[in-house]
Amino acid sequence: MAKGTLAVLFPSRGILQPSAYEALAAGKTLAGPLGEPLDAAIIAGSKGAEFAKDVAARGPGRVHLIENPAFENFSDEAYAAPLKRLIEKEGYARVVVVSTINGRLLAARLSAALNAGIAADVWGLAAEGGRVTAKRSVYGGNLIGEFAFGSERQVMLIQPLSFERAQPQGSPGQVVTADSAPGAVRARFVSFEPQPAGEIDLGSAERVVSGGRGLGSADGFKMIRELAQVLGAAVGASRAVVDSGWIPYRHQVGLTGRTVRPKLYVACGISGQIQHLAGMSSAANIVAINTDPDCPMMKMASIAVPGDVNEIIPPLIAELKKRKGA
Repeated sequence: MAKGTLAVLFPSRGILQPSAYEALAAGKTLAGPLGEPLDAAIIAGSKGAEFAKDVAARGPGRVHLIENPAFENFSDEAYAAPLKRLIEKEGYARVVVVSTINGRLLAARLSAALNAGIAADVWGLAAEGGRVTAKRSVYGGNLIGEFAFGSERQVMLIQPLSFERAQPQGSPGQVVTADSAPGAVRARFVSFEPQPAGEIDLGSAERVVSGGRGLGSADGFKMIRELAQVLGAAVGASRAVVDSGWIPYRHQVGLTGRTVRPKLYVACGISGQIQHLAGMSSAANIVAINTDPDCPMMKMASIAVPGDVNEIIPPLIAELKKRKGA
């Protein structure tokens, strides 16, 4: 019978993102109540031993190192094969992956390969009497769904910022080398275009400043970027302005874009269409600035500021800069 939890971590462009440690924390919420082991797997093209040593200090009993130059650039096809072999060999019942774009691709392929149930964008996990349940928002964040698994194996995609990041502990776990033969790949890596220097990744940001039609034009994103820089925030956008070519798609928040769960979400000139709300309604605090006090975003906001964003944001930036300077 399958038993135990495996947290799967992998670097992005040579860096293990802080959100990866949330997979370990999520795994701990299950391993403790179930009385089962929590292990981790690091899959990397290089610096694998360095990553494994760091992860081993954060709570897992063992860290399986899967390293091969073929894994330097992400490929769900290449990654899934050695992970499947590891999971079946060690008999893990549960697999935890952070819900990034690449994490989703890998989790879906693992779910199919293992004939395992899968739960996406999970922000809560519980285990009682050997039964595991996962919580996630449904119907655009209007309801909370609690799901139980009927399969022997389960794959859980953890929504970023839903779990505290696992911190270094006293006694490190054991690092072991695993089979690292990659799977057959049909898609070929061509190139990578990095995001601008200093730009914070939207999916894992604790603060997000988003702009919408209320900005008036693409030039309005200059002040959105400036406000985001002052706040140490990522830049988001509504689908309408992305479709209009005001800002690249990677900034889009919503059902057809990125799902975010920041501690602070500042919506500037965004009325709040249902597809957008579904992507950010789990934010801890929402500040909305809009000329329409009755729009959905203003009604949802923790703080609603009626008015023109072009008149409100510049003095707000000046005041924030003044206070940071002080």
